[in-house]
Amino acid sequence: MLNIHNQTHGDIGLLCPEGRIDSTTADDFHTALFSALDTGHRVVVDFGKLQFISSAGLRVLLMAAKRVRKEKTELLLCQLDASHREVFEISGFLPLFTIHETVTDALKGAAE
Repeated sequence: MLNIHNQTHGDIGLLCPEGRIDSTTADDFHTALFSALDTGHRVVVDFGKLQFISSAGLRVLLMAAKRVRKEKTELLLCQLDASHREVFEISGFLPLFTIHETVTDALKGAAE
């Protein structure tokens, strides 16, 4: 199960997925993430309440990373726990994203 909480902080979108991003929920994550990107806002994804991300979820993030690079905007990630960070490291995704420890730091980084 996946719940995604959406917020805006000025011109920054904040997505807070809660639960699991897997093959059954990746489409919901894609819709929420790309809707946030469609606004032209810089977007922060808070992994603090995410229990699991599969290759389907990583694929969504890869598509988003390509989009923000093309559009010269930003996608920042925060609160990756050790297991999420390991998944990103093993998959080679760490260099694709700016990663912050806290939501506050990510929002500050997006505002700069």
